[in-house]
Amino acid sequence: MKRYPQRQLEQLVTKIAGRIGVPLNDAAVLAESLIDADLQGTSTHGVSRLNIYLQRIEKGLINPNAQLCIRRATGSVLALDGSNGLGQVQARKALNLLQPLGKKHGVAAATICNSQHFGTLSYFCNLMAAEGFILLAMTNCEPAMPPEGSYEAFFGTNPLAASFPTGKGFTIKIDLATSIVARGNIISAQRNSAPIPLGWALDSQGEPTTNAEQALLGTVLTMAGHKGYALALLVELFSGVLSTAAVGSDVGSMYKNLDRPQNVGHFFCLLDIEAFLDLSTFIQQVDEMIDRIKACKKRPGVKEIFVPGERSSRRAQINRDQGIPLSAETVLELQQWCDRLGVFFDLAAVPGELCLTS
Repeated sequence: MKRYPQRQLEQLVTKIAGRIGVPLNDAAVLAESLIDADLQGTSTHGVSRLNIYLQRIEKGLINPNAQLCIRRATGSVLALDGSNGLGQVQARKALNLLQPLGKKHGVAAATICNSQHFGTLSYFCNLMAAEGFILLAMTNCEPAMPPEGSYEAFFGTNPLAASFPTGKGFTIKIDLATSIVARGNIISAQRNSAPIPLGWALDSQGEPTTNAEQALLGTVLTMAGHKGYALALLVELFSGVLSTAAVGSDVGSMYKNLDRPQNVGHFFCLLDIEAFLDLSTFIQQVDEMIDRIKACKKRPGVKEIFVPGERSSRRAQINRDQGIPLSAETVLELQQWCDRLGVFFDLAAVPGELCLTS
């Protein structure tokens, strides 16, 4: 995997999205969110996803000019309709509406229906942490995971996330799927013809498999058995039922259902830290907690105890300095879209840099 300059990549993705019909400001939001995932090392949700978004726009399955509509507003609660627009774009617009409500009332919440896959939740959570807010975010997804005791895909990997500001140079970032592994990792293994660990997934007959292709035809397993199942159900209730979006197996597959919208649902709850205590006091207490965690006795062979979000923050800084790793397949897809849309392909790998992992 070669490395590419962040700014160059942002400009190219923005131009490609703009040429296919996404308004320039929205195209920049899409590019920023995808590249942020690559910076953090979550390449399964990064620029590699652009290809399928563009395909769905071409097929009329995503509206690049969609407006975010307010279906219902009660106090600091909003029920929003994404109008089948790009998930990342509509989520940013939702946060723009929530911030003044959160500042005024201390807490604000929103649901979004008729949306799409919108990348990593932590992108949105980190944005809000930088503004002195705590964002609790959830989304349902295309069916990939069975209820406990079944092998039929009903739930998506249904992630939930929250981020917290610190004074340590990184944000505490808790972003996890309710599956034992993010489905994007299985997709990545399938693309690379690599096996997956036993215990990740079941095949279409309900048998454990290490074959990524068979796993994608079957189901990924919940984390921690029935506990992961319960959390997936919680996310489905907040993101799907409460938002009036599609629920469970009714959610459209981004890759398989190229004939209908996804109708994904999201849930955001935004808390203004200053409504609870002074932001400086909060950060001081968080930093003290981090220090205590890191001072805990280490197991043999452990050099450092990390806090969630710390390693991805370090990785992001390396990728900013050295360039963002992209697979040859992703670069080829960018070239092909440039050729089709008449965009000048001006992405150049960082000289002498070669990366095997992100």
